[in-house]
Amino acid sequence: MVLVLMVAEKPSLAESIAKILAGGGIQMRRGIATNVWEWNGMWHDQQATFRMTSVLGHVFSIDFPSAYNNWDAVPPIELYDAPTEKNESNPKQHVAKHLQVEAKGANYLVLWLDCDREGENICYEVMKCAQPNMRAPPGGGSKRSLILRARFSAITATEIKSAMAKLGLPNENEAKAVDVRQELDLKIGVSFTRFQTRFFQGKYGNLDSSTISFGPCQTPTLALAVARRDAILSFEPRSFWTLRARISVSGRALAVPSDKGRFWERNKANAMRDTLRGKGVARVVRLSDDKRTVQRPRALNTVEMLKAASKRLGMSPAEAMSISERLYTSGFISYPRTETTAYPPTFDLAGALLPHKDHPAWGSYVRELLKEGVKRPEGGVDKGDHPPITPTRCATEFDLAGSDWRLYDMITRTFIASLSPNLKYLRTSVTFSLGNAKAGGTEPTFTTTGRRLLYLGFASVAHWAWRHGPSDRDDDEPEDDDNEDESGEVKGGDELPPGLEPDKEYPLEDVVVREGVTKPPEYLTEGEMVGEMERLGIGTDASMALHIENIVNRRYVTVEGPRRRLVPTNLGIVLIHGYQKIDPELSLPTLRSAMEKRISLVASGALPADEVLKEELDVFRAKFRFFSENIDKMDNLFEATFSPLASSGRPLSKCGRCRRYLNYLALRPQRLHCRTCDETYAVPQGGTIKLYRELKCPLDGFELVYFTTGSKGKGFPFCPRCYSTPPIVEEGLVEAPMGCNQCPVTTCEHSAVRCGVCPCPEERCKGVMILDATSAPRWKICCNQCTLVMSFDDSVHNVTLCPTSCEDCGCRLLDLSFGKKAEREDLRESCIQCDEEDLAGVVETTFARLFARRRGRGRGRGRRGGRGDKGSRGGSARGGAGRGSTGGGDGGRGARGGGGGRSGHRGRGRGGRGRRDDDYAPPTRAGGTTLADFF
Repeated sequence: MVLVLMVAEKPSLAESIAKILAGGGIQMRRGIATNVWEWNGMWHDQQATFRMTSVLGHVFSIDFPSAYNNWDAVPPIELYDAPTEKNESNPKQHVAKHLQVEAKGANYLVLWLDCDREGENICYEVMKCAQPNMRAPPGGGSKRSLILRARFSAITATEIKSAMAKLGLPNENEAKAVDVRQELDLKIGVSFTRFQTRFFQGKYGNLDSSTISFGPCQTPTLALAVARRDAILSFEPRSFWTLRARISVSGRALAVPSDKGRFWERNKANAMRDTLRGKGVARVVRLSDDKRTVQRPRALNTVEMLKAASKRLGMSPAEAMSISERLYTSGFISYPRTETTAYPPTFDLAGALLPHKDHPAWGSYVRELLKEGVKRPEGGVDKGDHPPITPTRCATEFDLAGSDWRLYDMITRTFIASLSPNLKYLRTSVTFSLGNAKAGGTEPTFTTTGRRLLYLGFASVAHWAWRHGPSDRDDDEPEDDDNEDESGEVKGGDELPPGLEPDKEYPLEDVVVREGVTKPPEYLTEGEMVGEMERLGIGTDASMALHIENIVNRRYVTVEGPRRRLVPTNLGIVLIHGYQKIDPELSLPTLRSAMEKRISLVASGALPADEVLKEELDVFRAKFRFFSENIDKMDNLFEATFSPLASSGRPLSKCGRCRRYLNYLALRPQRLHCRTCDETYAVPQGGTIKLYRELKCPLDGFELVYFTTGSKGKGFPFCPRCYSTPPIVEEGLVEAPMGCNQCPVTTCEHSAVRCGVCPCPEERCKGVMILDATSAPRWKICCNQCTLVMSFDDSVHNVTLCPTSCEDCGCRLLDLSFGKKAEREDLRESCIQCDEEDLAGVVETTFARLFARRRGRGRGRGRRGGRGDKGSRGGSARGGAGRGSTGGGDGGRGARGGGGGRSGHRGRGRGGRGRRDDDYAPPTRAGGTTLADFF
């Protein structure tokens, strides 16, 4: 029997694919990172065990080695020649280890990653983890021959089984193309971003952005928004006047605009009005009917879906993309990343419609459509990637909620509309001359149009295509020719009154002059931005939404109004204008477009990846050097827009050098600045900063300040200078940044040594639980590394640290005083870990739940080995073999030749006392280690 390992991109996809392929008899278990589904079946006429699991997106991400992470020590220009490395995207998820374990002994590997370049790249990340642990081929040879690729476009039984029957090979060229793009984006983006951020944040205080970033796609996207803003501001409004005749037709006053158009002088418009007012009658000189057809919509690709979701649903592109991916992984729609707008010849259109015949909203229409026979649409473009976006499952509002349903509804209606007959309407145009004037004379004629629906066609289901009601055109604007926009939507408008006949005269009630003003273009909507990005080749169909989201998150633009228009901020405007002053190409889409074309040549195998990477880096290295040498041109714009650092902020705490006040700048990034010393100090982000009881740091004399994230979050005091540049980093005791809750100085009453209680009980966390002395009356003990917070009940009036430690576990003992209403005695010298009964009801249940360990697993396990003599954390240790009860065991090996490890769940050292798996059992450190040893 052979073992076939299958890997999908997301857990939900893995589950859906496994259930389709297994057909029944499937078992699920929890793996290290994600779930694993197993079943038995046949593989090339052999009995086989199939094992399906998944990753969580990219397994690895590209970055610089740690030596290049110091912004101050590494000049940005050196990053273009710096090496890169791929590390786990999220080490805490242990996806790489999960793949290694599940691949052990596998005979084959089948890759079910998304079928695009990114998915191809993830294929090779999975192969890197799994291939070493696979079995070698029976006759020898490369394991690569045992790795196969499934290609599919929808999570349907037909599509998945078809993909399984036609397995191919992963595309290495497409994977390399992604590697090239990732390295280019990293080196170009980080070099410009570091330089800009350090240069401008060191000079200006009200930038309101933690990072002043640059991106080869992000920056041209921002430039489009700024260009529209510049066009709006440079627009000079101009007054104009138009004539409008009021004609009585069948008892209805018909307002008809003049064919003369706009008058740019009021006197001429008034003179013409006075001439025409006395004509008395209006005669029909031209009456025509024109049958018009509105083509049914094309099949949806990604860009059209994003534009439609923005216009019709008010969704941001990022939100629409996220929802569409969720609908895809849940099996409701096909793959949402595609450039194709033509259905493949093999696509079963009737079969895709059939599940919708009983839908409560459009079922009756679908039945009629199937009855008449579905005609394959003509037109559209086949890009050779994935079929257009279509529904793969019938759903109602009871199956999907909120925005998920709204987007699914729009996608499904568009799909049905794309297979429906065209919409047809009658456009009637009537032209009047006033008095006895003839058409073509010197006096103006007046023309209006009306529309009457003949056949609703696809608009029966795509309700937005025929909009009823009066025209939304301004009265002072000339009528358009057909009132149809680029998306195929038609404004129905009013029908003309009955009784109009050629050469017939009608009473002229009046001729009026209307004044108007020319209007500037409006700010781009997100949907319009997507269209412009597609036209100019900025980004890909899958990345456009991310680029727009980035410029919003960076606060370069704001999204305003129900139409979600992108309005540039001062920072975004100054950045683009600065690029245009130094090197206009940096803000143009041409650079990125040329880069994308060359990366596509890598994907097709026409160019080697190394050659493209080197050439593109050479281009941007030269541009970066020129930009940095001419940064003063951009700085002039910043100086005219933003306030200098020295004049920003408010006084907060005293500097330890000059004894003058440091100014606190509350805008992002929050920081402290000394005007006298001209020094800027980093502070923690995302919370509130305030003075801490006017106490001073014993190391440098700076006044301490206090950081808090709120009553339910963490808080700690810190010295501004120690936080930015800890004086003891070189000794290897702590890493920057350092708050008082991490300080190992024993002479400071706020340090971790003086305020520490016990090691953090969270597995894999190396932090220490610190008593927050400022948290009263809601006392808390917080980890100085992870987010774990232990909160005491309101009945606890005061918490103080004892000078002694617990003889059993080494934790600092606590004195707890209770309020008068608590009606219980104070607790003296209590251990937070050992005195569970005394502290019952005092600690919030959320803390107890966080501390709880996995239950019912049988054998006891040593959580971590003890610390070595030099303070490093020891290895893990397996407890005894007792099933589900107690179990001592050998402690893990202490690192650097250290001491003994921890046994079981509670015992210390070798063969210590175990506890039941279902007991409350926070892990402890070995052998009475004191808090000073944690450093």
